[in-house]
Amino acid sequence: MVRIALPALVALTLLAGCRRHDDGGPIEVSVIGSATAASRAGADRAPLDAPSAALIGATRQGLVRFDAGGQIVPGIAARWIVSDGGRSLIFRLPDLPDPGARPIDAEAVARRIHAAIAANSSNPLKPLLGAIEEVDAVTPQVIDVELKAPRPNLLELFAQPDLTMGAASHGPFAIVASGEGAALLRPLPDRDADPDDPSRPPPMVRLRGQAAGRAIARFVAGRSDLVLGGRFTDLPVAHLAGLPRGALRFDPVEGLFGLAFVQADAGFTADAGNRRALAMAVDRDRIGPLLGVPGWSPITTIVAPGTPEIEQPATPSWSALPLADRQAQAQGLIGKWRAAHGSVPVLRVAMPPGPGATLLFASIARDWRAVGVQAVAVGPNDMAELRLIDAVAPADIASFYLRSFACDRRVICTDVTDRLLVEARDADSLAERGVLLMQADALMADDTPFIALGQPVRWSLVAPGLDLYRDSPRAIHPLNELRTPLKR
Repeated sequence: MVRIALPALVALTLLAGCRRHDDGGPIEVSVIGSATAASRAGADRAPLDAPSAALIGATRQGLVRFDAGGQIVPGIAARWIVSDGGRSLIFRLPDLPDPGARPIDAEAVARRIHAAIAANSSNPLKPLLGAIEEVDAVTPQVIDVELKAPRPNLLELFAQPDLTMGAASHGPFAIVASGEGAALLRPLPDRDADPDDPSRPPPMVRLRGQAAGRAIARFVAGRSDLVLGGRFTDLPVAHLAGLPRGALRFDPVEGLFGLAFVQADAGFTADAGNRRALAMAVDRDRIGPLLGVPGWSPITTIVAPGTPEIEQPATPSWSALPLADRQAQAQGLIGKWRAAHGSVPVLRVAMPPGPGATLLFASIARDWRAVGVQAVAVGPNDMAELRLIDAVAPADIASFYLRSFACDRRVICTDVTDRLLVEARDADSLAERGVLLMQADALMADDTPFIALGQPVRWSLVAPGLDLYRDSPRAIHPLNELRTPLKR
């Protein structure tokens, strides 16, 4: 049973009230996470948390960006073409910058991309950018990105907040005030706007980072219009909050959601049979209803089904068996280990905080106890044999999934799969790359470096007045596409 502190429940009840009036004032947005600051460390030094990603995505742009529905649209670049059989991406910047924006030229864009792929970069997208061979500023307005081999979905990576360009003045918003954990954002003028359009300027946005309970309480009280950044960890709080009908929305994302085995040269989890047994024993069908996620799909593959390059990923040999048969086989494998090595050690599983994580771990631990394995949850940064991975795929690209289990990630891995991934990165054709990725996928499915559970969970709370809001397959919601501007 999940318990939420009494003060939080009282707050959710007493603060319930009418929704904010749509008076043309700022759209109030809460993003679950740390307090929003006017500036954050660069993405090349550390992964972005949700509030930082929202702020950077609002005040900076990549060469391209995602619209509300997750489609690629122009960003810093006004247009682009793909040439040389997919080995060259040529971007053209506008001749004049948007009003209110500082100029940015091709040299600055080239420096930004080089920084993201540099040897000392910690940009989370760096492992997926290995195909970039050179970035040239052909003219002040033209950038040529040369690739070792074609990458059809590279544009989706360039649209991520981790690859935004320039300082915080390239829109679609500018920060006009900040303090008390919030930033007030004003839309930059639109160069292409019709001067005869009777609509008012797009609405301002007040963005704040907050803990899940506070963000949900503000929404229920009618003091905010939108809550972003929801994950499975805090979803039970939302379900207990008495939300208005239709307010809770889920993004149709794909990605990695499951338990990765930490690198081990010896011991229980170093044995592939034991890893396979732990994966077999889990009742995935229980997880969706347990967390309260409608339409949640259990998954046993590392790569999400339907991903280009590996549309039919390798499935474990046991995946079609009924749960009872899987658990019986798992019990037999664990029994063989116990007979040869003595008692099975208690497994430490690194989990994030939150009631959803408590529910999920309890469900998995129950299944493992049934086959003779005890487990204990530890903090996300503690020593552990397994760690939860909860990551949305930044692009429809198979290497996102497979490279998550390369040896430099300090997870269970093999030199053979690592070599296949390098060869796939350098392959001359998409067909050759696909063959190599499928080979790596098949080896990983057998070796079991990861216990896949299903789709990641990303949710939002949306007020009725946000008529432009759309559920997004990237879980990225541009703040300039939330509400239709009012008429003058």
